[in-house]
Amino acid sequence: MRLVVGRIGRAHGIRGDVAVDVRTDTPEERFVVGSALETDRPGGAPLTIAAVRVHSGRLLVRFKGVGDRDAAEGLRGVSLLVDSEHIAPTDDPDEFHDHELIGLTAVTTGGEEIGTVDDVLHHAQDLLVLSGPGGREVLVPFVAALVPEVDVSGGRIVLDPPPGLLDLAD
Repeated sequence: MRLVVGRIGRAHGIRGDVAVDVRTDTPEERFVVGSALETDRPGGAPLTIAAVRVHSGRLLVRFKGVGDRDAAEGLRGVSLLVDSEHIAPTDDPDEFHDHELIGLTAVTTGGEEIGTVDDVLHHAQDLLVLSGPGGREVLVPFVAALVPEVDVSGGRIVLDPPPGLLDLAD
């Protein structure tokens, strides 16, 4: 599974730098000079990092072969990807990578199957996107009060939803 670690934004300056919207907890490991990152461009070769710096709180990256503003603008909107095999598991038992959660079967504390975790959204509050019977989609805040158990090796996640949460999609 390939995971998004960043999304290329607008060009910065005239030498080919681009702003990157970071989507990883470890940018210092992912965005290193010499690293090659896969992209979501059809038929596109990986992009190799030539330079990295932080400017006004934003990560600026220059890729090899991208030497001017026009070439940099051509990369706008491209997602930067890594293979999930290259992401080490966390040491914290209460912390999970998205790829560990996606595909888990969601069940209630009473054992009723709700669906499958399709995605994890990161906003002000992390949300699990569940797909249930008939393709219905349910968003569940990923907090301990609502998700008391995550069993990655067992392939399931246990939910303790308040009344009505799972009925919102009906």
